[in-house]
Amino acid sequence: MVQISFQSQNQNQNQNSERPQITSLLSLSRMIQRWHKKKTQLPLIAIVFFLFVLCTIFYNEHRFQEIHRNENRKPNDIATRNDVKKTFSSLSRSSSKASAGTLDRFSICNSTVKYNGRSNLNTPLLQSDEQENTKDSCNVFSGRWVFDNISVPLYNESDCPYMSDQLACHKHGRPDLMYQNWRWQPHGCDLKRWNATEMWDKLRGKRLMFVGDSLNRGQWISMLCLLESVIPANKKSITPNAPLTIFRAEEYNATVEFQWAPLIVESNSDDPVNHRLDERIIRPDSVLRHASEWDHVDILVFNSYLWWRQGPVKLSWSNEENGVCEEAESLDAMELAMNEWAKWIESNVDPLKKKVFFVTMSPTHLWSREWEPETEGNCYNEKAPIEDERYRGSGSDLPTMRMVGNIVNKLKSKVSVINITQMSEYRKDGHPSIYRKFWESRSAEQLANPASYSDCIHWCLPGVPDVWNQLLFHFL
Repeated sequence: MVQISFQSQNQNQNQNSERPQITSLLSLSRMIQRWHKKKTQLPLIAIVFFLFVLCTIFYNEHRFQEIHRNENRKPNDIATRNDVKKTFSSLSRSSSKASAGTLDRFSICNSTVKYNGRSNLNTPLLQSDEQENTKDSCNVFSGRWVFDNISVPLYNESDCPYMSDQLACHKHGRPDLMYQNWRWQPHGCDLKRWNATEMWDKLRGKRLMFVGDSLNRGQWISMLCLLESVIPANKKSITPNAPLTIFRAEEYNATVEFQWAPLIVESNSDDPVNHRLDERIIRPDSVLRHASEWDHVDILVFNSYLWWRQGPVKLSWSNEENGVCEEAESLDAMELAMNEWAKWIESNVDPLKKKVFFVTMSPTHLWSREWEPETEGNCYNEKAPIEDERYRGSGSDLPTMRMVGNIVNKLKSKVSVINITQMSEYRKDGHPSIYRKFWESRSAEQLANPASYSDCIHWCLPGVPDVWNQLLFHFL
C-alpha cells in the first residue's frame, strides 16, 4: 500500500511538472502559426506594393508624354505642361544653384523683359586684319544642275541601312526618281568626284562630327550612306546615344558622328526627341554643354539657321539668379549665339590640328509664286530644278547671311565656309513634300490638299545633301 501510494504521488508530481511545459509548447505553437500566417502574407503585400509603384511610374510617364507631345497640342495640354514645368523648375532651383542653371525642356522664365543689348555685339571678336583670304581659282559654289542618270545617284536609297524615314522619299511613295539624277556642275571647273575609300583614308584615325539641327542630321545620314558600303558588316557599328550618335569604322579607327545642337548654344531644345516647345530659351553666353565634345574632334561641321526663323527668342543669362529672361528678335539672338560660338573657335581651334567648316543656310521652297508667278503652291509636285541662275527666294535670308559672314570672316583660317545656299535654291524639286513618314495624323481636309502639309524644308536622299558632302570631300 505504501508503495502504491508512493507511485501515485510521483505520477501526480510528474503530471504537475509537465503542465507548464505543455502550456508553453501550445503557446509557442500558436505563435508559430500566427507567424506563418503573417509570413505567407508578406510576399503578397510586397507584390501589391510593387505593382502600385510600377503603375504610378507608368501613369506619370504617360502623363509626361501626353503633356510634351510633339505636335498638335491642345490649349489645356499647354496649361497642364506649364504647371508641370513650374513644379520641376521650382524643385530644380531649390535643389542646387548648379542645377538651377541648367536649361531643359521644363525650364521657364519667371518673367520676361525686352532685350537690353548687354552683349558685346559691337566689340570686334578679333583684331581687324585687312588681309584677304586666299580664294580658290575656281568657285565650286557657282554653277548649275545637270541631269545625269549614269554617274548619280551615288547609292541606292534601299541599300543604305541608316536611311531616315523622314528622307526616304521613294520608300514613302514618291513616283518619280529624277530628283536623284541631278549632278552639280561648277562653272569653269569640275567638282572632285566622290570616292568613298579616299574619304576613309582622309578620316583614318579621326573623328568627324556634324553639329546642328535636323538639316545637319540629314547631311550626316547622307555621309553615312556615301561611306558605309565599303566597310564590311562586321567592321562597322552605330551607337545611338540621344544627343550624340556615333558611327564607327573599325578598320580605319574612325568615327562619323552627329550632335544635336539646333541653336549652337545651350537651349531648352537640346533634347533630340522632345524639343518642340512653345518658346525658345537659350543661354546666349554658354556653349559648354555642346563644346565638351568638340575638344577632341578632328573635323567639325556646323550649321545653324532654321530654328532661328521661328519668332522671338528668350535669353536666359548664366549669371541671372531670379529667372528673369530677355526677349530678343531672332536675328539678334542668333548673333549672340554665333559670337559665343566664334569665341570658342578662336580660343580652342588650331587650324593645323583641327578643321572646322560652317555650312550656310539651307533654303526652303514654301511659296511657288517666287519661281512661278501667280501660283499658290509650294514644293509639292515639283519635278525639276529652277534654271534661272539669278533666282533667289525668301528661303535665303540676306540679313542673316551677312551677319554670319561677318562673324565667320573674322575667324580667318580657323573656319572654312561651305556655301550650299545658292546651289540648293535651284532645287525646288528636292524636298520630301508629302513623301515621308509623318508622326502626326492628317485630317481628311489636309489629305485632300497635299500642299497644306508638304515638307519643303528637308531634302530627299539620295539628293541635294550628297552634293554638300562632295563639297566637304573636295575641301578636305
